[in-house]
Amino acid sequence: MNVDGVTSRYLDVGEVRLHVATAGSPTSARTVVLLHGFPEAWWSWRHQMLALADSGFRVLAPDMRGYNLSDKPRGVSAYGTDRLVGDVLGLLGAAGVGRVLLAGHDWGGEVAWRFAMAHPDRVERLAILNCPHPLALMRGLRTRTQLAKSWYFGFFQLPLVPERILSKDDFAALRDIYRKDGFTEAEIAPYVEAFARPRALTSAINYYRAAGRKLATGRTPKVTPIPCPTLVVWGKEDRVLGSELATPPARFVPDARVVLIDGASHWVQRDAAARVSELLLEHFGAPEVAALRTDAQA
Repeated sequence: MNVDGVTSRYLDVGEVRLHVATAGSPTSARTVVLLHGFPEAWWSWRHQMLALADSGFRVLAPDMRGYNLSDKPRGVSAYGTDRLVGDVLGLLGAAGVGRVLLAGHDWGGEVAWRFAMAHPDRVERLAILNCPHPLALMRGLRTRTQLAKSWYFGFFQLPLVPERILSKDDFAALRDIYRKDGFTEAEIAPYVEAFARPRALTSAINYYRAAGRKLATGRTPKVTPIPCPTLVVWGKEDRVLGSELATPPARFVPDARVVLIDGASHWVQRDAAARVSELLLEHFGAPEVAALRTDAQA
């Protein structure tokens, strides 16, 4: 996964060592952290990394714990939300970042929501891509429509079976997830390479298993207000999360802006790369919305 203008480093964030893709000047006064979702890796943010770096930001896009080149601890409990939030806090410490401009997509969005709740003093501005606020998701799961779309959440609770199905025949089922939304084979290849690494697929699915166990025991984290300005960007053609989930509850996210993007799927930062970059630059307060570089390798 090579992209001109992006370099790699490894950071010890506490419990694990994360591989972190970086762009922009390390001396920039403002840092953006980009958190990817499932089934992805840092590479899903390649277009936005270049646009943000071109506009003067320092950009950090980690492979989340369990993914790609980052550490893959064993056991379901290692992938609880509290551990994932702790990784972000450790990343800021290791990188020497005080307050951060934080963005997350899918599972990375869940972690970003939770980090902003747990550490509101560390988040200057928050951006969420196609990931409901936790309360909006719980309301959605009480409807037949969203429950049917979220069938895979229950499927991923099974031991071993999801891994066997997704990896069978050279990851044919995993490849189909991307193909259904128009990914090219060149775009798919880096993800398959990432999930072919030992324990990577189990580690990624353990995010769902850990969440499922907490739901079953009623130990989900408490929802608290997020005071910082928050941008929610949503691809309207998302096949797994309906756009009715996009708007966060005003009581808990009082300063929110929601932007729905026609024609974009769940992978909104890929499908509408330039538009998402423009929205992030605007939200994060770029001095100028520079000419957007979306020429990263496909």
